[in-house]
Amino acid sequence: MPAFLTLMLLDPRLRPVRLGLALVLYAGILVAGSIPGARAELGEYAPGVVLHGLTYAFLAMLWFLGSAGSGPLRAAKAVLAIALMGAGDELIQSFLPYRSGDVRDWMVDVSAAIVASSLLAMVVPQQDSARQR
Repeated sequence: MPAFLTLMLLDPRLRPVRLGLALVLYAGILVAGSIPGARAELGEYAPGVVLHGLTYAFLAMLWFLGSAGSGPLRAAKAVLAIALMGAGDELIQSFLPYRSGDVRDWMVDVSAAIVASSLLAMVVPQQDSARQR
């Protein structure tokens, strides 16, 4: 099992798959958040801060592991991607009559991305430049 996890999470050949998965999950978040009443039902199990934090931390992890470069560069790419995704999510919510965009939700998204990416930058082994290409 550890070899399988290492392959799935660290193999540079699977970077595009991880970035694609992040984008597909983000699209799913946008679609699910557009369904009337869906967010309210999820709110019975976890508050919005927890949902935003865990969701966007996971997306940041996928983006970090799908990016190339040094740890800090990959973390910066992940945080920037999550900042844009979170802003897009809140923008779409502001157009829905039964939802509202909230800057605080966006700040939770970005904070989760900063924490997750920083931890990953410290933990994930650096790849040599020959393998990054």
